[in-house]
Amino acid sequence: MDDQAAKVQVSRRDLLKGGAAVGVGVVALGGLWRPARAQTKRVVKLSFIGPLTGGTASNGLGGRNSFLLAVAERNADPKSKYRYETIVLDDECKPTVGVQAALKAGSDPEVIASVSHYCSVVAIATVDTFNKLGLPSMVWGAVLPDITYGHTHVEVSRVNGTMINQNHIAADFAVKKLGFKTFSIMHDTTDYGRGHAKYFTEGLGRVGGKILSTTGTAKDQKDYTAELTKIKAEKPEVIYFGGLTPDGVRVKVQMDKLGVKAQFQGTSGIKSDTFIETAGPSAEGVYCFVEGAPTEKLPGGKKFLEAYAKMNFREPSEAYGPFAYVATHLIIDAIEEIGPDRAKLAQKLKRTKKPDTIIGPVEFDEHGQNTVPLITTHVAQDGKWVVWEDSEYATGKRELPGLRFKRERV
Repeated sequence: MDDQAAKVQVSRRDLLKGGAAVGVGVVALGGLWRPARAQTKRVVKLSFIGPLTGGTASNGLGGRNSFLLAVAERNADPKSKYRYETIVLDDECKPTVGVQAALKAGSDPEVIASVSHYCSVVAIATVDTFNKLGLPSMVWGAVLPDITYGHTHVEVSRVNGTMINQNHIAADFAVKKLGFKTFSIMHDTTDYGRGHAKYFTEGLGRVGGKILSTTGTAKDQKDYTAELTKIKAEKPEVIYFGGLTPDGVRVKVQMDKLGVKAQFQGTSGIKSDTFIETAGPSAEGVYCFVEGAPTEKLPGGKKFLEAYAKMNFREPSEAYGPFAYVATHLIIDAIEEIGPDRAKLAQKLKRTKKPDTIIGPVEFDEHGQNTVPLITTHVAQDGKWVVWEDSEYATGKRELPGLRFKRERV
């Protein structure tokens, strides 16, 4: 891996501007760059779609970089039958923008497949577009179950897990492990937020947690004073928030300003460095859940992080970068085996079974959904996300805010 990583090492400036990188065909955020030297292999285009601007951009940029790393590695491999060029498109975490990005990628007959979407609201909106255009798309970050389970389209598959298992484990953790009993649920009113609230409610029903209220809020809402004032009067032990980083930050900061003494529990949607950086001290003791293991603890996580670092990307890979990386390699593996044919590729990808990837074994069910069994709990500690089992909260050296509030009430 070290030798291969050295071959594809390139500065971020060269990577995104299409500079003199040895054998790397990449794009500068929407414009295709073709290497100047003569091609000896047939060119195959791949697209990446994710949020490169806006509140969830850190996740999208980490996914994009991981995608570009995978492509660079394959282009540096002399055994590759094809040469891969990339088109990178920004969906802004907005459904209408995402559909336009999918249309742009799918309307180019040279684009054979896409690594698509971090935001569930976008991924669910583009399902029919990928189907109509016949473009295979492998989701790398969105967790809404209906993205794979709500249709029979062969074109859409997903390498990361769904919110079902995440929320059932989240409920079990809060009730059985931490001993919390009462919950006020807040969620954005997108399909993503409603889905998280639905499956967390199911999870609480299985373990005996009591829901005091469920409140839907607008995506990108700025002021939560009315909702949080009502919830404060309910005196919940936990406020569960189903939404993404920007809204999650605002809810947590405003909780503290209003003196709401409850534990803040989030979903994978807030698991980003941006959440901690933006929330500041308010982030301390917040916990959330993500499919799979932390990158450094993945079977190939160390080598991935070493290769990623050598590319000199400015942005971290974030929690879902490894999934984008694996999705890209899975797509290229299939193209190398059967050729750049969209229809054949879609059928092949839907039946993906690969026992050895950096995230561990990948096996798709009949819906094209990877069956990811592991959910990892993370807690914000001293300005970074820490795996729960490795944290001082788990050892009892520190006490979660919600547990302290609960103890003070007794």
